[in-house]
Amino acid sequence: MLNLIKEVYQNYFEITSAITAAVIIIVAYFLDKAFFLQACAMCILTRYIFGLVLLSSISTYFFKNKIGYVLIAISSVIGIFVTSKQIYIQNLALEELAQLSGCGMPFHTMVDYFGIVEAISRTLQGGPSCAEDGMRFIFNFAEWAFIFFLVYLILSITKLLKS
Repeated sequence: MLNLIKEVYQNYFEITSAITAAVIIIVAYFLDKAFFLQACAMCILTRYIFGLVLLSSISTYFFKNKIGYVLIAISSVIGIFVTSKQIYIQNLALEELAQLSGCGMPFHTMVDYFGIVEAISRTLQGGPSCAEDGMRFIFNFAEWAFIFFLVYLILSITKLLKS
């Protein structure tokens, strides 16, 4: 089993990270539909960051250069930042949570009204809708995303240093 993991990491890291990022996006979408969940703006932003990991991984797979590993690492750092913020918001006291007002409307609506930069800024301010756990399987979506981004970061940095 350990040899299989080592072989996948050495030979198929880029395609594996692309597939896992795509699967995470697809599973999150279908869980929303199947259980009638409404993803908050920060969850949607996290899915877009998984999309960045997906695109970075695909470009690294086809072009085989160090820049691709740097892009995966940068995407992962951004993902770690966003998911850390969401985990922090989920653990706020009710009084502190009531003071937040950044995540009032869906992400796409904020982009339409305020533009992408202001929408991301408002999303990162957080809000009560970002504090909901939604579904849990040992961890919630933000915690799982944090773990995946951390794994992507560690593995991409080690691939970068070895290449």
